[in-house]
Amino acid sequence: MSANGHRTPLRPRIDLQGSSATPEEAAAIAAAIEQFLRDTAPPPEKAAQRMNPWLRAGLLEGSGRDPHSQSLWGEPERWGR
Repeated sequence: MSANGHRTPLRPRIDLQGSSATPEEAAAIAAAIEQFLRDTAPPPEKAAQRMNPWLRAGLLEGSGRDPHSQSLWGEPERWGR
């Protein structure tokens, strides 16, 4: 399975072992680490922007293409959508 360069690093699993902390202290530490991971995570990628309809119409007109016909390669999805 190829991720095509869009892999995200695995989220680390937080596990306290051999600690003398109370359960409340351990929970507070785990919550602080979780908050740190959320605060320092990279921002989510923006959704793919749709092509400007005027630009698409101009490109199709300039190339002599019918905007409602199938792709020249036979693809069911029309170009620029």
